[in-house]
Parts: sequence; structure tokens; C-alpha cells
Amino acid sequence: MIWRLVVAAFLLFMLGPILLVVLFSFGSNALIGFPMGELTFDWYAKLARDTGFHSAFWTSLIVALATAILATVTGTCAALALTKAAPNVVKSALAALSLPVLLPPLVVAIAIVVLFVRGLGLGLGLPVVILGHILVAQPFVILIVMARLARFDQATVDAARDLGASRWNAFRLVTLPQIASALIGAALVSAAISLDDFIIASFTIGGGNTISTFVWGKMRTTLDPSINAIATILLVLTVGLSALALKVSKYKG
Repeated sequence: MIWRLVVAAFLLFMLGPILLVVLFSFGSNALIGFPMGELTFDWYAKLARDTGFHSAFWTSLIVALATAILATVTGTCAALALTKAAPNVVKSALAALSLPVLLPPLVVAIAIVVLFVRGLGLGLGLPVVILGHILVAQPFVILIVMARLARFDQATVDAARDLGASRWNAFRLVTLPQIASALIGAALVSAAISLDDFIIASFTIGGGNTISTFVWGKMRTTLDPSINAIATILLVLTVGLSALALKVSKYKG
């Protein structure tokens, strides 16, 4: 009985603030807190009329889509190469590739600015934001794809090559269909990571906003339940993408 109470208290501690954010997004009271007033969709309607939110929302979707595609392509290529490498090379490569995930986000954001803006001369803007998100999402893609390749029967590729298939055709017709679910899952995870990011975007966006930087700017001037509405929309997107990624990546093993 005591353990059930401990688990319930832990879940309440973890999920309580999130549930309150969602709840307050439907309250008519302009002040965030209790009493929240009548249930209403007014704050979502306000967002629907906010051109600043529209711009930030579409910018975030564009960045997330570009990140998902590019991180999946480059991460898959890296995973395919690592499956053929020596074990010590794989360990060293994975350790290096995982640094953007292990390091504090602030350090990663500064490093991205130093490398791409100061070093390579790229201007602040969406290309640098996308490159930064790829850097963070790519390790997840590599691990997801490598996990699927570890269960892949290489003998089927060898059989295709013996029957005259080129290396590309063997990959396209044999390998790709077998790892497609992992690729889709990796792309969805990459998109969720991109949508959830604030620090890298705030350092590299230049002009304009993503959803996260738009919320930050809004919180510095006013605090009303429309912020909770934005957080709820972002929560639905990221949790939905993550859940879909988990379901898809389990498909076909």
C-alpha cells in the first residue's frame, strides 16, 4: 500500500504541473491560477488570430521537417557505415557523436554559433537552426537505425548480390524495406526534438521566431492563458510524435 502511495505521489509531482498547464489553457480567467473561471476555447481562438504565432508555428514545422529528413538521411548513412566498422571504432564514433546530447545545451548552442556563424561565416537564421537541430537529433537516429540493423539478416543482402543485384539495388530492394519502420521512427523523434528545442533556436534564429522563442518573448511582456494554450499545442505535437515513433519503430520488430 505504501509503495502505491509513493508511486502516486511521484506521478503527481511529475505530471501535476503539466496537467495544470493544460487545464488553465481552457480557463476564462485572464490570470493564471484558481479560480480559473468557466471552460472556454477563447485562448485558442486568440492564437488563431495572432499572426506572430502563425509565423512561429510554421517556422517550427519547417525546421522540424527539414531536421527530420536531413538527420534521418545522414544518421542512416552513419549507422550503415558503423555496422561495418571495427568494434573499437564504433565505440569511439558513438562516444563522439553522442557529445551534443551529453553536453549542456548552452555549451552546444555556443559551439554551433562559433562553428557555423563565426567559423564558416553563415548568418544567423533557419539554416543554422536546422544544422544545430540535426547535430542534436542525429545521435538518436544513429542509435535507432543501428538497433534495427543489428537484427537484420545480412545474408539476404548477400543473396541479392549473388543473384546479380547492384549494391544500390540490394540496399533499395532488400535493406531499405526491412529498416523502413526504424527510419520513420527516427524521423519522428528528430521532429519532436526540433519542436521541443529552445536554447539552440534562441541562439541561432536571428530574426523571426520558433514556437519556443515566441513563447519566451511573450512571457517577457505578458502572462496570460494563451501561453498555456501554446504549451498544450506543443505538448500534443511532441508527445504525439514520440508515441507514433515508438509505435512505428516497433512495427516489424
